[in-house]
Amino acid sequence: MVKKLWGGRFKKKIDKDFFQFQKSIQYDYKLAEYDIYHSIIHVTALKESGLLTNTEAKVLTVALNEIFKEVREEKFKPNMGAEDIHSDIQNRVEKKVGKLAGKLHTLRSRNDQVVFDEKWYCYKEGIYILSLLNVILSSLNHFGNRYRDCYIPGYTHTQRAQVVSFLSYTGAFFCMFERDFERLDAFLKKSSIYIGSGALAGSAIPRAAYSEALRKFLEKTKSMPLSAKSFAVRNPLDNVASRDFVIEFLNILSIMQMHLSRMAEDFILYSTKEFGFFDLPEEFCTGSSLMPHKKNPDFLELVRGSTGKVYGNLIAVLTIMKGLPLTYNRDMQLDKEPLFSSVETIKGELKITVDFIGKIELNRKRLERALEDEELYATELVEFLVYRGVAFSHAHEIVGKLIRYSEDEELKIKDMSDKVLKKFHRRLTHKDIKKIMNPKYAVSSKKSLPKETTSVKSSTPKGMASPKLK
Repeated sequence: MVKKLWGGRFKKKIDKDFFQFQKSIQYDYKLAEYDIYHSIIHVTALKESGLLTNTEAKVLTVALNEIFKEVREEKFKPNMGAEDIHSDIQNRVEKKVGKLAGKLHTLRSRNDQVVFDEKWYCYKEGIYILSLLNVILSSLNHFGNRYRDCYIPGYTHTQRAQVVSFLSYTGAFFCMFERDFERLDAFLKKSSIYIGSGALAGSAIPRAAYSEALRKFLEKTKSMPLSAKSFAVRNPLDNVASRDFVIEFLNILSIMQMHLSRMAEDFILYSTKEFGFFDLPEEFCTGSSLMPHKKNPDFLELVRGSTGKVYGNLIAVLTIMKGLPLTYNRDMQLDKEPLFSSVETIKGELKITVDFIGKIELNRKRLERALEDEELYATELVEFLVYRGVAFSHAHEIVGKLIRYSEDEELKIKDMSDKVLKKFHRRLTHKDIKKIMNPKYAVSSKKSLPKETTSVKSSTPKGMASPKLK
């Protein structure tokens, strides 16, 4: 069995089944990069404190950089016999430098390491997701502008309601993802990294040593914005006990997933024969093994279906944390799989969505046919009467009766004569009806709307590639 970071007070070997049950290397290997950062900073702090010589610190740092290079080049293969990523990296250092590796873990705890690692993971992945959101916003902007001369029925209760411009339709999703962008941006800007919590009570290593070591690392690698709160730990108990940042990140991703799911549902509906507004790109659809005519919107359905998983990941971590006493408890190990799962799901969906949106085609003829539905202009008829002095409630009743008469007589309102129209109100004329029942008029009559433009979020927090360690 691989060497562990603990065990001196135990007489009996750990049960094999329990070891397999409790180990986390099978998923926390994703934190290897950040755990190496922690080790390099820790080595610097040990040197600053006089607990390592300059030579010892250099040897350990070189070994850690060699492992980091493997991670960067995707050659790092975790040892599945290790207990966790912290133990795995410790053992790898020992293979490189021998007994000197025993000093690497001096006066630190995995409790401190893991929260450091997860915070950095959330920051780096958040930066990447933010960049994908930026491209999604651009894609929606281009999609709307490509068909900016088009109009589409707007719906409430999945029933036709009023005419809206297609740019306004895509703009609704733009606004949703823009808010996601802003939430994630705010989360990243307040991100902080602490070191020096020990197991829970702090460390015998001086605060100034940790603060200076972390400051130097951030300054050298330019891997995260420097801030006063990103140096030495403020409250070690809170630092090792809290996973608020994981929950907040998962919450942001859950809202983002909801928006992706809602957009997927719209696109699925609008691509059906019953609607026929959208022609979805074949590259992201599949067929049937039995029915040769099928073109199934599988990508969109999988996005919609993945929402339960992303929501579940948030609830899982909230439930894990809800009754834990201070400080660290092993339950908290189980926050990683939900975190990794949501991040990978969102990243995969956003990357495909960018190309997907750009290849959707509108069926103009089907849209024009749908816009011939005269009920879509009922509200505009009411507004027309209101601006001619008719009380709203009376105007509402007049138009309602007119719509009902049209249905009962199977006669289009546009085809009614002035004589028939005036039975409902003297101000209604065939000329006015023809003018009002027009998509362009219906949209332009809404004076409360801003000028129809969408803007792409082009400024993002300073991105973080992996630090270049030397």
